[in-house]
Amino acid sequence: MHIVVNKSKHGKKIYNSILLRESFREGGKVKKRTIANLSHCSNEEVEAIAFALKHKGDLDQLINIKEDVDLQEGLSIGVVWVVYQTARRLGIEKALTSSNAGKLALWQVIARVIDQGSRLSAVRLAKVHAACEILRMTDGFTENALYDNLAWMSDHQQEIETRLFHIRKGKAGCRLFLYDVTSSYLEGEKNFFGAYGYNRDKKRGKKQIVVGLLCDEEGDPVSVAVFSGNTADVQTFAPQIKKIAQQFGCTQVTVVGDRGMIKSTQIEQMPDGIHYITAITKPQIDSLIKGGVIQMGLFDVRVCEVSSEGVRYILRRNPWRAEEIGQSRMSKRQCVEGLVRQKNDYLEKHPRAGVETALKEVGQKIEKLRIGKWLGVQAKDRILAIDVDESVLAEESRLDGCYVIKTDLAADSADARTVHDRYLDLQLVEKAFRTCKTSHLDPSSPNFCGWGGF
Repeated sequence: MHIVVNKSKHGKKIYNSILLRESFREGGKVKKRTIANLSHCSNEEVEAIAFALKHKGDLDQLINIKEDVDLQEGLSIGVVWVVYQTARRLGIEKALTSSNAGKLALWQVIARVIDQGSRLSAVRLAKVHAACEILRMTDGFTENALYDNLAWMSDHQQEIETRLFHIRKGKAGCRLFLYDVTSSYLEGEKNFFGAYGYNRDKKRGKKQIVVGLLCDEEGDPVSVAVFSGNTADVQTFAPQIKKIAQQFGCTQVTVVGDRGMIKSTQIEQMPDGIHYITAITKPQIDSLIKGGVIQMGLFDVRVCEVSSEGVRYILRRNPWRAEEIGQSRMSKRQCVEGLVRQKNDYLEKHPRAGVETALKEVGQKIEKLRIGKWLGVQAKDRILAIDVDESVLAEESRLDGCYVIKTDLAADSADARTVHDRYLDLQLVEKAFRTCKTSHLDPSSPNFCGWGGF
């Protein structure tokens, strides 16, 4: 027996008929007859009949896939393999070495890319991903082994950073470094670096750590350092200069840092061959204006340069930033005006309410918004009214959007626009902070190192 598919055309339509037929001999001639019409059967049913006819001699050997075959899911390979190959191309595997500790460190890097989790989650990931097979690790590991591995990375951080730097940069090294700091608050007390300091997260009553990130000219991190939470930004700068010169072997470089990082003391302590690009504060800008070094008319959308006593000043006014600051100042004023209206309505409806209390609350609001230099509040006949000092407001808004960048680089090394753009590259460090800043700090661990440099 066999299955035959017949096609017939009637007009523009084509009809298919599926027949179960058999061949037989009659009078020495081969003839065929139809056993059944299978046209109304599904494709699966037709295929099953065809399969049974093909194996009609050994049907006892056929098995039930669902009942007789045990299917098991193997370890996932794809994502680990992709991240591993990327780490190899970037030189991370070579920098960590092929030791068992280096392989564990590499797995922690890969696990952080796959899933932003804890050490325990990294262990669980290794049970569903082919971590040991791809990294050629013969022994398994626990979360305690990974915590110990963090301590190993901390002990060998300088060696790892140096190897990775030279793998990426080669003999040419790096001619420009970007440096900035951030802080991260801690939940708990047991942390070697934990201390109270200027909290950028606005978390009062929380200890914190200070983290300094050194990047190359492309914004890629080359070194990270953790400082006590009460360390001032300027105090973190000198170790970076030492690291650039001694650890990375770069002696002719330019370091870019913000106005709170590189100040006069730090500039005076810089060794020969190390140059700087930074910015100055508004009081310093005012001092330069009063001293006649720069004039207000020089602040424009276009970059302008002024030199004085071996220092180059790059001036610019950002109109969008000026508008943003003006809108913010107006929004604060409107907030106070709304509170004054609210208090006036309350005083009108409650004759026995104290005016001094209302004045105090509005004053506290003004102090919180930090606009007390040009805006005040006074009361007359139980009616509160704001008082705007227009002259002070004009002085306050005079430098909106204005900024000054300074450097000791020679003009033939970098023109004004290049210096300006290199300072703006500090945004790359901020991006790196957002990218690698961990959200799983474990301050209770004695081996805590929330920032492992990876």
